[in-house]
Amino acid sequence: MNAPHPARAWWADRLLWTVALLLALAYGLPHSAPLFAALFPALPRPVYLQEPLAALLWQHLGLVLLSSAVSVLLGTAAGLAATRPAGRAFRPLLETIAALGQTFPPVAVLAVAVPVVGFGELPALLALSLFGLLPVLQATLAGVESVPQPVQESARAMGLSPWQQLWQVQVPLALPLWVAGVRTSVIINIGTAAIASTVGAKTLGSPIIVGLSGFNTAYVLQGAVLVGLLAVAADMAFERLARQVQWQH
Repeated sequence: MNAPHPARAWWADRLLWTVALLLALAYGLPHSAPLFAALFPALPRPVYLQEPLAALLWQHLGLVLLSSAVSVLLGTAAGLAATRPAGRAFRPLLETIAALGQTFPPVAVLAVAVPVVGFGELPALLALSLFGLLPVLQATLAGVESVPQPVQESARAMGLSPWQQLWQVQVPLALPLWVAGVRTSVIINIGTAAIASTVGAKTLGSPIIVGLSGFNTAYVLQGAVLVGLLAVAADMAFERLARQVQWQH
């Protein structure tokens, strides 16, 4: 395995500059009225000021982290259980349930959850957790199954118990594929979390929803740019993590 790229100077770090740009826009856009007034002269209020964009950024990130943590924990646990001899019979059922979660659009899940749990972050958390489950489950299953059979036979010949084989051999070798699945799940949730503003959750989707309902393109642009930068920053961070994991294996 090739060694990782040598450490670059901080000023050449794309992730650092992306995060810096994201924070600068989140805190600076409320003060950019002259710029957006020039770009959208027909709009009486060209800058979203109903809620602080910086606060919406942190609330959006918190919702994504919490829902992704639920998806990762449930998806990983279910995937590992389905690879054990006692759980293989349940694998088709698990994959079917997770696939159904991806089939239903998040808006539909939100519409079903709101009458049950009410408005706010809880229905958004349920929808995002369900929507991010399948990539993690599939990556866990694929990662464990990618372990070469001779390696597993060698582990058994060394006298390792099934659980020792899982945690000392299969899980470490499955880690690169698992990280790829978590990466996909988190990126999906970053974009999908914007829809949560339709049920009262405070996210970066708020200016997008208000902009669409009020025909204010500037609001839509401001929210979309921040969501896009957050997704790009998260993708860069996972790319760096994936390189590190692959180098170690």
